[in-house]
Amino acid sequence: MLDLNSTAFTNPITFFLMGIPGLEDLHIWISIPFCSMYIVALMGNILILFIIKTETVLHEPMFYFLSMLAITDLILSTSTLPKMLGVFWFNYHEISFHACLTQMFFIHAFSGVESGLLVAMALDRYVAICNPLRHSSILTNAVVAQVGMVALLRGLVLMTPHPFLVRRWPYCQSTVVSHTYCEHMAVVKLACADISINSLYSLAVIILIVGTDVTCISLSYVQILHTVFNLPSNDTRLKTLSTCGSHVCVILTFYIPALFSFLTHRFSKHIPRHTHILLANMYLLVPPMLNPIIYGVRTRQIRECVLQLFTTKIS
Repeated sequence: MLDLNSTAFTNPITFFLMGIPGLEDLHIWISIPFCSMYIVALMGNILILFIIKTETVLHEPMFYFLSMLAITDLILSTSTLPKMLGVFWFNYHEISFHACLTQMFFIHAFSGVESGLLVAMALDRYVAICNPLRHSSILTNAVVAQVGMVALLRGLVLMTPHPFLVRRWPYCQSTVVSHTYCEHMAVVKLACADISINSLYSLAVIILIVGTDVTCISLSYVQILHTVFNLPSNDTRLKTLSTCGSHVCVILTFYIPALFSFLTHRFSKHIPRHTHILLANMYLLVPPMLNPIIYGVRTRQIRECVLQLFTTKIS
């Protein structure tokens, strides 16, 4: 059993990740789908990166953004799953204080990066459909690199205060984190101090990132739909809309679990804690698993390259 009490100190040596409270007896069974999703995410995103790197026909802005998304998904899933499986399989609950802060930073920072990349991909679709003749001149390789760098820096800069704020509080009651990973609010709630600054800053950052990004994506698709419905034929409209299908699916798989997890965590007191934690895990596992599948199935160029790759190896 984990000792819930500890002597007073500012920075503990270790935290203890409880896993999923109330479902400890099911940890082994829960780990099976989690591990399966992680393996699919690793294989799918590495395959996407390999294909985009080796196939020159895919050296276009949309696929450059997709490769950035794949790298982000690999970082997100790898920052949580190995330690989570250690808790589930080996009852290895300990995580050092600084490792906990590092995990917290990577999870929240690269969630912000992923949101920014979805905006960049919406921008690419907007230019490709609404201004196709200038697509290559507007979204040059340099511009794509700059947009990707802005998405990265924004996520890193906005999330950097989180571990520093967590580090300044005293932890004098418990070091047991009721979660499968070092989620920001789950750790901060252990502090014996007024944590309102953490809560307000976290809420402000989420509103800023999600509000700004969802607004930009929505405006892009309003313009896209306006352009599409002015096209002369139904076939052309459907063909043009189909090029956005993969991106729309990826947007939904990212924002719906994230918003649902966020809203239930902050505003619903009647949902059991293990449900909150399962939702938080789905938010970090499902998008990295589904993104390469969605793009592999719905994007003709990637689908053809994958089929060619495996056909060549078999023959």
